[in-house]
Amino acid sequence: MESVIDRACAAALYSDGDAGLDTGASLLAADPSADEDLHRRGQEFVRRAWTRGWQPADVVRTVRRELDEDGAALVSALITGETAGYARLPPRWTDQLAAMPAPAPRNRPDRFTYASALLELYRLLLRLPVVEPVGPVPGTAADAPHRPPAHGEPRMLTRIRALLAKAEATGFPEEAEALTTKAQELMARHSIDEALLAARTHSADTPGAVRIGVDAPYESAKAVLLDSVASANRCRAVWNSDLGFTTVVGFEPDLEAVELLFTSLLVQGTAAMTKAEAGQRAGGRKRTKTFRQSFLMAYAQRLGSRLAADTERVTAAAGSEAGAEGRDGDAGALLPVLAARDVAVTDTAEQMFPRTTTTRLRGATDAEGWNHGTAAADRARMGGGGPEIRR
Repeated sequence: MESVIDRACAAALYSDGDAGLDTGASLLAADPSADEDLHRRGQEFVRRAWTRGWQPADVVRTVRRELDEDGAALVSALITGETAGYARLPPRWTDQLAAMPAPAPRNRPDRFTYASALLELYRLLLRLPVVEPVGPVPGTAADAPHRPPAHGEPRMLTRIRALLAKAEATGFPEEAEALTTKAQELMARHSIDEALLAARTHSADTPGAVRIGVDAPYESAKAVLLDSVASANRCRAVWNSDLGFTTVVGFEPDLEAVELLFTSLLVQGTAAMTKAEAGQRAGGRKRTKTFRQSFLMAYAQRLGSRLAADTERVTAAAGSEAGAEGRDGDAGALLPVLAARDVAVTDTAEQMFPRTTTTRLRGATDAEGWNHGTAAADRARMGGGGPEIRR
């Protein structure tokens, strides 16, 4: 005999209208004995998402984007329940789980409303597409294709995190500039040290990948900024505009640097944009959407060239230092080692995304926004037509 859960799901999950949701929610609201089976069904949909390449942060971000914050709290409860029984979590999942919203309590504000919201969530989970995996699925073999990060955070990354936090907090542009520049220099040096160490020890490490959310508004400018940060730190970025994230491919130390720097630069850029916009409003300007878009696009473009220049400078200095200190092996090996890692990253990205395209984005249309964004990028220390980005 068909269960209440089966009848409710059949009514609600395979149609687009509200009538099916109302029918399914009514069935569930009238039968409290079905509550546990209803949540077990939701955890099953979560497990399916893992096998399709999704991770907890991806699911929460998509639910928040497609539904609302209440939906994110509902899926958080399902993910929390599902992952509680895992003996081992894949890399990065612990941090993702800790960052989820508080799980929603059951049957609030009433049974019908709660069941309706849950079924709407299940409808979304059921239709999640397959995406490129960026790590192992829980319960798979320990020798999954992507290496877990080393236990604990390296001291260098702790210093970088502290520098960027100070850059975000200061109210003095010159200080933020100096702090962010120092952070990028440390990132570049850390990447070089890791590459040389891997070469000397004949490490079998291979590139991995991480997904980073690129949220509206002005997501194209944010994607360009992330692409600039990734390129400067020896990674490759591919933007999925439909699903609202960019996949960054690279070696583990570089991926960590990209996440840290992108988040910080976005905070700094948004603060600078808000301040510049306030000045525009004070001058009598009312429409600001084009100003913001142009500001962030200029900010991203200018930072790209600055970041690349910083990395080149640090790389050249590292080779010179090795030669001056008599470490001719390191001096001579540095460029071939970095080139080999670049090839490995490119090959991995092409294997993951064999059908990417390069899209030319719309150029800036607001001169004031462009000028203010360029100035803000200069202060952050990290041109004309629309930039290109891999999608």
